Amino acid sequence: MQFGIFFEMSTPRPFSPGIERTVYHHALEQARLADELGFDWVWAVEHHFLEEYSHCSAPEVVLSAVAAQTRQIRVGHGAVVCVPEMNHPIRVAERAAALDIISDGRLEFGTARSSTWTELGGFQVDPDDTKKTWDEYVRVLPRMWADEPLSYEGTCFSMPERNVLPKPVQKPHPPMWVTVTSPGTELDAAERGLGCLGVAATSYAEQERRTREYHRVVQSCDPVSTVVNDQVTTLNFLYCHEDAAHAAASGMRMVQLFGLSNSHLLWTREAYPTRAYQSLGNLAPGGAADRSGPGDPHGIPEGIGVGDPDRLVAVIRRWESIGITGINFFVNACEVIGQDDVLASMRLFANEVMPKFRTEASGPGGTAC
Repeated sequence: MQFGIFFEMSTPRPFSPGIERTVYHHALEQARLADELGFDWVWAVEHHFLEEYSHCSAPEVVLSAVAAQTRQIRVGHGAVVCVPEMNHPIRVAERAAALDIISDGRLEFGTARSSTWTELGGFQVDPDDTKKTWDEYVRVLPRMWADEPLSYEGTCFSMPERNVLPKPVQKPHPPMWVTVTSPGTELDAAERGLGCLGVAATSYAEQERRTREYHRVVQSCDPVSTVVNDQVTTLNFLYCHEDAAHAAASGMRMVQLFGLSNSHLLWTREAYPTRAYQSLGNLAPGGAADRSGPGDPHGIPEGIGVGDPDRLVAVIRRWESIGITGINFFVNACEVIGQDDVLASMRLFANEVMPKFRTEASGPGGTAC
């Protein structure tokens, strides 16, 4: 089992002078500590125009700073929006390779197609085109990183013969992932031999169904590269404290505030109804049901990483049992938890919980094809 921290750069109102600087520099401090404590990954999203929910519109800049300030932790682009109006594929290949070089081969490369009309409409993107452009990106990017030179004629872009530079340190390229929010995207990942990067908190039962289907399909995939990344991760929240009641009170404030800011995105699907986006805003089957388990403290949903160390060990054991290979954690939301408490939570988790899952060496997954 591998563990990461996950940045949205959620920023509280009022947007007073310096608040974004505080959020960003707190995130960098968390990344430095995660590196010291032995966390495996630090991920940063790409979102645009999503006030409060995410002010992380330039993750490649954030991750460059993380790479420069850390030594061991892997740097996760979680994920590049594969839409030409937002990110031209040549520029995506160039930036990713440069980040892999800067980090000495620590890049994890996630792909996405965006999930709200607020973002897509801001760049005047047709939502019905995004799955087609994403598919084209994940097939051509490995060629840009490997071929010398390359010419390409496609649907979303074309290029004359050129050598796309620089080339990444990792060969043939950094591990590739697909962000999974709505049900069914895990199959898109599996069919192409890409890692399943869960970015929507879900129930044990739903995640077990998705994981089972992913592994079934990936066994007979037609990979976009010569390497298959067959890892499955899920997204969670982390607040660890010796006092279970204190952990529940503080941790659930974070969970609830993030859920509130996320719920504001639900209505963006009504602005542009389309069959290309069946489930926005982290909706999933059973998502509205009560997810508390019989052993969970009142008010903490099933599977959420809030509690004392013993509870977190039990929660992670359950995730591990359904085939999850990694968990990425939000450690704060809109600065609702003080930075000192966030860092203390991370230290306690690393000292009391992580060692229970370190029987095997950590490292990037993937099998040759």
